[in-house]
Amino acid sequence: MTSPAQLPRFEQTYLRAAERKGGEASLLQLLSAPLSSREIKKQSEDRFLATMTKCINQAGFSWRVIEQKWPEFEEAFFGFKLDTLCLLSDEQWEAYAQDRRVVRSWQKIKALKDNVAWLYEERMDRDGIATLIADWPDEDFVGLLSYIKKQGSRLGGNSGQRFLRYMGKDSFVLSRDVVTALLGTGLDIKPEPSSQREMKLIQSAFNAWRAETGLSLVQLSQVACFSVGENYVGVSA
Repeated sequence: MTSPAQLPRFEQTYLRAAERKGGEASLLQLLSAPLSSREIKKQSEDRFLATMTKCINQAGFSWRVIEQKWPEFEEAFFGFKLDTLCLLSDEQWEAYAQDRRVVRSWQKIKALKDNVAWLYEERMDRDGIATLIADWPDEDFVGLLSYIKKQGSRLGGNSGQRFLRYMGKDSFVLSRDVVTALLGTGLDIKPEPSSQREMKLIQSAFNAWRAETGLSLVQLSQVACFSVGENYVGVSA
């Protein structure tokens, strides 16, 4: 199987995606850009907590239902204000398991409780979650994924990847189509990559393609997604 140093140029993937999307101009219109470090740091702490909570609740559940209920989530959890949630007693947290405004899963509720404690620690140790994410080197995105999985709760896999993408971090999301595209280059990974070895191979591949193309990790990930699977002209990832 192919190592990152032996990967084909990303140009092949790019041209295939452009053809499937109706031309290069159409493809470029579908690509998005990450936020700058300064822009990431301007986002409030409660939005980071809210976004990770939404990603966690969407996992294994209807995304449409979560979107519809989200205003109730915001109300139930005090707008995800960290200083307010830090004051809740164990009994108050447990009561959410009977609260119809939220998904009444104790695992997901406890994940929020644990993540409140984690974000409070980040505030004390690193000037907050925004600084942590903004300052983490893009070329070690998998290191950031590993960190939030270890320090946070239920932020492994696609939940953590989507959380960072939504907050504007330059990132790749290993969706089924993106992994299919990576496998198509010959990269030595499994259809559901999860090991540290595989994640480092993926990071090395994206780093090489970023140097080749000048595209961000977000854009490379989107192009890879558009190059395979059930894509339609004008439809974004």
